[in-house]
Amino acid sequence: MTERIVVGAALFDGGRLLAARRSAPAGLAGRWELPGGKVEEGETPEAALVRELREELGVDVRTGDRVPGRWPLRSPYVLEVWTAHLLPGSAAPEPLQDHDELRWLTSAEIWDVPWLDQDVPAVRRVLAHLGTPGESGAA
Repeated sequence: MTERIVVGAALFDGGRLLAARRSAPAGLAGRWELPGGKVEEGETPEAALVRELREELGVDVRTGDRVPGRWPLRSPYVLEVWTAHLLPGSAAPEPLQDHDELRWLTSAEIWDVPWLDQDVPAVRRVLAHLGTPGESGAA
């Protein structure tokens, strides 16, 4: 089976990271993740991230650096993460699809939410990549 990329956004605003609480599917509901989604055929990961954040959160973003690393999800999916920032004049993020709550987390609050297990190492790497305090975090 061919590997498929799921893109996640390390979306920052004033030093705070956006976390999104899943509302579906049932097995993931109530847990937090970096927002994003699947890369479609013929789409670059960066374009997929821009599209997914517009669909899921109603925001326009500029992608930044790819965070080093790849994290396995359920086969055949693998998570890759990019930093992103809201474009000037973009609407405030709202949970439009697949999420029921959003929260901007400071470095001191990063581990206050129950992240999806597969997102924990990605969040740790995001914090380390940016040299942000709180990178050790919870297990």
